Amino acid sequence: MKDLAAKAGLEDQFHIASAATSSEELGCPVYPPARRKLAEHGISCAGKTARQLRREDYAAWDLLLGMDRANLRNMTRICGGDPEGKIHALLEYAGHPGDEVADPWYTGDFEAAWRDISAGCRGLLKVLTERGDAL
Repeated sequence: MKDLAAKAGLEDQFHIASAATSSEELGCPVYPPARRKLAEHGISCAGKTARQLRREDYAAWDLLLGMDRANLRNMTRICGGDPEGKIHALLEYAGHPGDEVADPWYTGDFEAAWRDISAGCRGLLKVLTERGDAL
């Protein structure tokens, strides 16, 4: 998402970050196959490490996106609910509500995950710029 915003000249309009809903990989760098897939597209993730979503993140962010139903359940639990309707599935923005991002952790298919995440991020950027959130 950061790469898309930068390519659109909108990097200063958004604050984009990532957080895990589980604790297995906290403090670890980006998983090597994911890092390779990003590098194929000219995206660096140097220096990035996993951190966990916190309850206070709900108040700090305008939108929280999950990749699958388990993420969404965990996000809602961690945040103590979703009273402001901030928690959404990424693929809602690709026109696929109810669908989940293909999880390469289990399948090893990082290309499918790339396609899903790219489609969701492109759709999200389009929605945000059309409604003026990036202005």
